[in-house]
Amino acid sequence: MTLPAELTDLAQGAASILIERGETIAVAESSAGGLISASLLSVPGASAYYLGGSVIYTGAARRLLEGALQVPKDVRGASEPFARLLAGGVAA
Repeated sequence: MTLPAELTDLAQGAASILIERGETIAVAESSAGGLISASLLSVPGASAYYLGGSVIYTGAARRLLEGALQVPKDVRGASEPFARLLAGGVAA
């Protein structure tokens, strides 16, 4: 798969900032279907800042993780609070 230059440029910028700050990133995706992770991983040396990611695309997948990550039932799947909960779980 070839990523659009716009995404690889954004990923390169994010990578530079993360490396400069000594920070890492964990990604939780839903509707993006792994595109964010693929973009970040397209930058050489991604292991310096990329911890890992998860793609929770369907309702069935979400239900499997609700108990493990203690996701409240009122948190919508395609929302920032849901992404934060998943990213926190990935980072932990």
